[in-house]
Amino acid sequence: MDLVTCDNEQGGCEGGDPYSAWGWIQRNGIVTAACSPYTIPTCPPAQQPCLNFVPTPSCVKVCNNSVNYDSNKKYLTDHYYVGPNQANICTEIYQHGPVEAAFSVYEDFIHYKSGVYQHTTGSYLGGHAIKIIGYGTENDLPYWEVANSWTTYWGNKGFFKILRGSNECGIESGVVGGTPKTN
Repeated sequence: MDLVTCDNEQGGCEGGDPYSAWGWIQRNGIVTAACSPYTIPTCPPAQQPCLNFVPTPSCVKVCNNSVNYDSNKKYLTDHYYVGPNQANICTEIYQHGPVEAAFSVYEDFIHYKSGVYQHTTGSYLGGHAIKIIGYGTENDLPYWEVANSWTTYWGNKGFFKILRGSNECGIESGVVGGTPKTN
């Protein structure tokens, strides 16, 4: 939540650029989800599909738990483009954890529930930034495991799988990673 609400350079709920966002984290730090969980309102199942286009909440520099906000901040020593090579992306996830990416959203994606997503029908709706947290294979289809921000009611409890290795919807074009700073 910290990045969406406190990074004024990215436009909050109206989008932004993953590379610039990771630069902001490198310079300013970001608190953990335990301190500042993602609290943008969810849509109940009866209203699905639902995209939460709501105004960006205000930046609140206080943890929801008893931890001090400033001492909870995590920083990066650097950030960089990983490159559109699936082996490089897999290595980055293995060595440093999740990476950020953006991809093109089409109408059929809004209705995703399960399986490995591949665009088949519908108009282009816009770009969307997401977090790639892992990878695997399902029914002989390689996929990226992705955390989305469209609520836990959307997709597979807020997650989705998308075809890996073919730059599906441009997801492998601009992957951003970084090295966590250790103290």
